[in-house]
Amino acid sequence: MFSRAQLPPPPPPVEIRTWPDREALLTDRAVVLGELVKMHVSPGRLVALWLWGALCAVGWSLVGAALITFEETYDIFSALLGVIVAVMGACCAVPAIVFVVIGLRRDQKIRRLLGAWGQLDRDPVRDVQLRMPGVSLVWLLMSFTLCALGLYACIAVPATAEAAQDSFGLVALVTGLGMTGWNIGLIGIIKAFAHRRWVLRVLIGAPAPEPLFSVGGGAHR
Repeated sequence: MFSRAQLPPPPPPVEIRTWPDREALLTDRAVVLGELVKMHVSPGRLVALWLWGALCAVGWSLVGAALITFEETYDIFSALLGVIVAVMGACCAVPAIVFVVIGLRRDQKIRRLLGAWGQLDRDPVRDVQLRMPGVSLVWLLMSFTLCALGLYACIAVPATAEAAQDSFGLVALVTGLGMTGWNIGLIGIIKAFAHRRWVLRVLIGAPAPEPLFSVGGGAHR
């Protein structure tokens, strides 16, 4: 129906809907919602998010190493090495941040499409497969763990007496890694709660709307 890289279109307006019957509408709805749910909270999406976070962490580690080099350097060659390491870190961190932002914008579009297609009608039998409680729980638990570890690194580690005696570069390194973990974990928590809210409001809690299809014409694809 559409490629994984391409989002499906929103459902057509009522005036131009051409599903021949309710079953055809429900079939298209189930196919589209199934693909959208996979795009939003599949295990592969969690792995991809963590990979971008890991790349950003590697980039910040290089930047932190460059800061430490600048603090301890006493010659031009060490300073040049620090610049090279900092550039390498930026080359890792910047693309990762860009792709995470692109993913967040894509998730917003996916959530709008999930709401639009889900509100077309109710299909309790097919909708059971869309709830994915186990997957959303994995998203929540793993993201919460990462978020907690990142927050601990941001606050507790730099505040210790040992960290206070260390260089600015080392404290910045630990804080940056903590911020990376905290942000990636927070994104995962938001996605898990957004999926659960969609399930409760659209698939379970909302009353079934009036059947929306027009008799006659070919089935809409």
